[in-house]
Amino acid sequence: MAVYTDVTEGELGAFLRDYPVGELLSYKGIAEGTENSNFLLHTTGGSFILTLYEKRVATHDLPFFLGLMDHLAAKGLSCPLPVRRADGEMIGTLAGRSAAIITFLEGMWPRRPTAAHCREVGKVLASMHLAGADFGLSRANALGPDGWRELWAASRERADEVEPGLAAEVDADFETFGREWPADLPTGIIHADLFPDNVFFLGNELSGLIDFYFACNDLLAYDLATCLNAWCFEKDCSYNLTKGTALLAGYESVRPLSAAEKQALPMLARGSALRFMLTRLYDWLHGPEGDLVVKRDPAEYIRKMRFHRAIVSPQEYGLS
Repeated sequence: MAVYTDVTEGELGAFLRDYPVGELLSYKGIAEGTENSNFLLHTTGGSFILTLYEKRVATHDLPFFLGLMDHLAAKGLSCPLPVRRADGEMIGTLAGRSAAIITFLEGMWPRRPTAAHCREVGKVLASMHLAGADFGLSRANALGPDGWRELWAASRERADEVEPGLAAEVDADFETFGREWPADLPTGIIHADLFPDNVFFLGNELSGLIDFYFACNDLLAYDLATCLNAWCFEKDCSYNLTKGTALLAGYESVRPLSAAEKQALPMLARGSALRFMLTRLYDWLHGPEGDLVVKRDPAEYIRKMRFHRAIVSPQEYGLS
């Protein structure tokens, strides 16, 4: 979440007249994240999140994202719900941007994830994969291997400014992925961005998932590999085997992995680390200045890429 486009109180008040949320009491920008402009709204009808879509979010993808939230909630998964306008539509226009209002999800994301958090995340990720199996829409992963190549083409020339030798290192990774990227694994709807700030807890209870704006159809085990990267490393980029074991056990308690998925996990985790390094690298080099947004250093994911290259067996992640 972030703020790229500001809105005036008058603009927002007029926008809200089309929604059954009551009168505006207050609103403020939310600084976390990198993709859209987000605001916390307090109205006479309650608390809501207003999102203005920009950067990588295409308007034609919004029915998929918002429809997926509706579908998952109907399946019993806790996530925000889009608020429909008086005309039944979920998408409006504000400040020249496509915009939507979603319900506010109670809870806080864990600043210091524990193994218990990781186990619950594994369970809810598997539950989401099962719940999404009969969702009627599909969306290709714009940030799959082809998307990585586009980001790399736009950043390679300056990559060594971030770390000397990075260009040659990533070139070699792409050669490996071209030969060895897994195929014929189970696919379905994935979240694709299930970092700690997208999972809310109330005490020790997981209260829900947010931010489905990277969701797409892809390899289910790739989503799990992304969670290993997001949840199971410490601040010094050392892998926490206890957390990894808990996350994987939680996932398999709901949806057991196939032998092929387990074998592919090191390559999937390596690819996921490259994907997040590349988006961070691109934003680090090309992102606009002056927005209410924090740029994320790609160095963290450079180190994770190197860790995954050294993995010999998928059991090193904590698989039973």
